[in-house]
Amino acid sequence: MAVPSIRLIALMAACALPAMAQTPPRNGTRPAATAPAAPGLTLAEAERLLVERNLAVAGARYGVDAARAQRLVGSSIQPMQFTVGSTAGQFNEYSGTVNGVRAYSPANNLAVGLTAVIELGGKRSLRVRTAEEQIGAAEALVLDTMRGQVFALRQAFFGALVARANLDVARATLASFERTEGLLRRQAELGQSPEGDVIRFRASRPPFEADVAAARQALAAQVAAMAALIDGDALPAGGGAAYEVRGRIDRSPPLGLTRAELADAVPRRADVIAATRGTAAATANRELAEAGRWRDITVGGTVSRSRLQQDLPNDASASTQIGISLSVPLFTHRIVEGNIGVAAAQQRQAEANAGTVLAQARADFATSWASYEQAQRLLAVYNGTALRQAEEAYTITERAYLAGGRSLLDVLDSLRTLNQTRLAANEARRAYLVALADLERASGTSGIVTGF
Repeated sequence: MAVPSIRLIALMAACALPAMAQTPPRNGTRPAATAPAAPGLTLAEAERLLVERNLAVAGARYGVDAARAQRLVGSSIQPMQFTVGSTAGQFNEYSGTVNGVRAYSPANNLAVGLTAVIELGGKRSLRVRTAEEQIGAAEALVLDTMRGQVFALRQAFFGALVARANLDVARATLASFERTEGLLRRQAELGQSPEGDVIRFRASRPPFEADVAAARQALAAQVAAMAALIDGDALPAGGGAAYEVRGRIDRSPPLGLTRAELADAVPRRADVIAATRGTAAATANRELAEAGRWRDITVGGTVSRSRLQQDLPNDASASTQIGISLSVPLFTHRIVEGNIGVAAAQQRQAEANAGTVLAQARADFATSWASYEQAQRLLAVYNGTALRQAEEAYTITERAYLAGGRSLLDVLDSLRTLNQTRLAANEARRAYLVALADLERASGTSGIVTGF
């Protein structure tokens, strides 16, 4: 094969440059010509919006409101009962004969009563204690819901970053393909290469176009997932993308914590705390059921006043009566013991659930740590040798072509291998960042994923 001319070398250099520029701009923004008309979001801004707008988090907050309202109910004394009444009428009987039928107005007689329940056994304080533990459990559930939603948001955000980087790679590869195709056509026109090479080269175009379309679709899907988590709606009113992610996938921050430090934090994870407080609430509820052995006393008082008939043989015009009553429930033993049995079973159930949650949390952390180690090793491979070797292989093949020892198809294969390696490197970076986020989720330790 003849040595290429200076013009051909310049064209090959122009073909290679777009393929080498795969890293997004350092400011994290897209070129002006392709930037979507959507608000840009860093990870910190997206997390702030999620805390404010996420529907699952809002629903968990309503659970706290309900628990606080229940405390208000539990701290209240048993309501007193106020009664008022009057005698509607009177009739007298004489040897089976009814006589002297009279109707009375409420103004002629009135009876007023007040009944109060005196609770014994500290039931009110136990109700308050139960409600306060339930408030603590509800607040911990808010944090647990937020923990899961933030992790899902980070997965979508990092997915969007890698999809954007992959889209840049696919576009650059397609641009390189088009330049190489034009170079081949010119070579064929000059008789320097057969026409069949151009046809075979052109037939390999669809996969490159499919890569661009797939990367664009992946980016849209990840942004839609972010929007659904933040706003509850993946379709903005004005159409187009809901957000544009701002950040760099090639950032690989170190963990900064040891495995032992993260493992020690697992018992303080939000769901573990919620389960622990649920156990405390169940314990207080059992004690409340046991307090039912103390029978509450109901005290009542009545005052009644009636105007007397004027035809009675006395000078009195009205009669006033005062009454006091005291009542105690009887035959409550079976009911009380049944309530105690139910509460005791619920306490044991809550204790078993708390143990299960803690065991699952530790298993989650062990799995997350294994994933982190695997992602760390894979990232080291691509940051160390794999990506560098692919770049060197492409450079060697290009130089061999310029020296007349390789064909353009060899250069294209080498370029395809380089770009596939770059895509794999992007995926390794995404997996590493997701592994960091999963460690934060699994250990309950905040501040591991920062700087995005």
